[in-house]
Amino acid sequence: MQAWDNERAVSLVEQRKNMPGALLPILHALQEEFGYVDPSVVPAIADALNLSKADVHGTISFYHDFRHHPPGRHVLKMCRAESCQSMGCDAVIGHVEKKLGAKLGETTADGTFTLDAVYCLGNCSLSPAVLLDGKPYGRVSAQVADFLIDDARRRA
Repeated sequence: MQAWDNERAVSLVEQRKNMPGALLPILHALQEEFGYVDPSVVPAIADALNLSKADVHGTISFYHDFRHHPPGRHVLKMCRAESCQSMGCDAVIGHVEKKLGAKLGETTADGTFTLDAVYCLGNCSLSPAVLLDGKPYGRVSAQVADFLIDDARRRA
């Protein structure tokens, strides 16, 4: 991911504005490029698609995967769906929050990790499940979470 560049963001909007249902492809492209959708680009998206700024903002805020600020260097998505809950995800989440000093939905003070809640990773047979930097892991205990976090820190 690169730092926010308004000129590049507007270019991504322009490249996709004529696609059918262009709003979501534009938002996904921005998120992929920068890791988030900066509010400064909302007027350009609205103008390009002949939408209100409220429509664009509403779409961004409706979908939980779209961020308004840069994420940490590592993103840890922790499943909170029924299968994972029945297999103890709440204890793992509590452990991870304590270890990192951040709650779900937050980024650590040092910018290393962003913790997100998700509601099904499709890995139910291996509950509790997490997604670290886009890679799924199953049967995650506190010890496995510690290993994943420590390994990610070494790679940072």
